[in-house]
Amino acid sequence: MSNLVSTEWLAAHLADVRVVDASWYMPDEERQPAKEFEAGHIPGAVFFDIDGIADKSGGLPHMLPSPGEFSRAVGALGIGDGETVVSYDGSGLFSSPRLWWTFKAMGHDKVKVLDGGFPKWKREGRAVETGPAQPSNKFFTAIARPQIVRGFGQMMDVVAGKSAQILDARSAGRFKAEEPEPRAGVRGGHMPGALNVHYRKLIAEDGTLKPPEALRGVFDAVDPDRPVVTTCGSGLTAALLSLALDEIGAKDVALYDGSWTEWGARSEAPVVTG
Repeated sequence: MSNLVSTEWLAAHLADVRVVDASWYMPDEERQPAKEFEAGHIPGAVFFDIDGIADKSGGLPHMLPSPGEFSRAVGALGIGDGETVVSYDGSGLFSSPRLWWTFKAMGHDKVKVLDGGFPKWKREGRAVETGPAQPSNKFFTAIARPQIVRGFGQMMDVVAGKSAQILDARSAGRFKAEEPEPRAGVRGGHMPGALNVHYRKLIAEDGTLKPPEALRGVFDAVDPDRPVVTTCGSGLTAALLSLALDEIGAKDVALYDGSWTEWGARSEAPVVTG
């Protein structure tokens, strides 16, 4: 799997890569990922604040930062041009693909995701480090790759022209407006023509990504040779769909950064329920 590395591989290559904790949790979980990082993390890792290193100008959660802001923030984390980055999170496979996609969107292809994440690492009794990270500043150059990012106007065009397959990673209940949205002022439902592929369907019982043959079954209604746009609640688990689609050879996959938090709050955006 080209986008993933195993815990065994990472343990043998800790000195060769930059390990990044990209943990993020839903607000109702009331967890503090930065504090949890200091309580225990993979040796040599740094913490990437998904909410902090983001464009806050539009009021939407963890939107892509500008290339300049990303370059400064990543350089300050001790990540330099040309280095291989390995992203992991405290859930296993939840928020780490968002960092994988962010690096891709910033023109950096040498990025992997730790399959099974920190839970698998700890279950196997591997080394854990405590305390804050102390990286040395490096030079990082971000070059935006807009072809894998979609904004609101582009999505309005996609829906109107049916020019891409839309995959929504939220739960079936939220997709059908049978469960309330977690953010105030956001309608329930989905975009016209969207398909629902809950992100948890991609994950095996041990917390790793399912093998390609199983992923193809999950995406049985998707044509990997046609354009795809992934979406979710806030652009986070959509990245797991994007990663899994890349694993099965999908050729043209973009992510709608504003996702349902933006779409469901915009009165001009068409919404389907049921």
